[in-house]
Amino acid sequence: MKIIIINGPNLNLLGKREPEIYGSTSFEDYFQQLKSRFPEVQLSYFQSNVEGELINKIHEVGFSYDAILLNAGGYTHTSVAISDAIAGVKTPVLEVHISNIYKREEFRHKSIISKECVGMISGLGLRGYELGILYFLNR
Repeated sequence: MKIIIINGPNLNLLGKREPEIYGSTSFEDYFQQLKSRFPEVQLSYFQSNVEGELINKIHEVGFSYDAILLNAGGYTHTSVAISDAIAGVKTPVLEVHISNIYKREEFRHKSIISKECVGMISGLGLRGYELGILYFLNR
């Protein structure tokens, strides 16, 4: 099984940025843990702060991978273009958020991309990615 994790803006700062919300582990360190935990999965990882690069990556893998775990960061609430990219590919996308978006500012309560995703995991910290992988393995 081929699964890619795609992280959007500011997620390159995990481990440094607002540790009270996002924790103190870098995503690179966590990704190595995921690869060890799921050796049967061909896991890859992509992060960009640029909306168009996220769209390009979704297009690139959206017909050849078995699953996409997408944390679009702030673009979750603003990007019709990312929503359209998800709708345009065959690979199922699971929306992941480290923080509980419903316990944050009001503008974060609306996800533009949710209607194109198979589901959403929100508020379970980095563990949400692990749960997303388990979902696709047991689907």
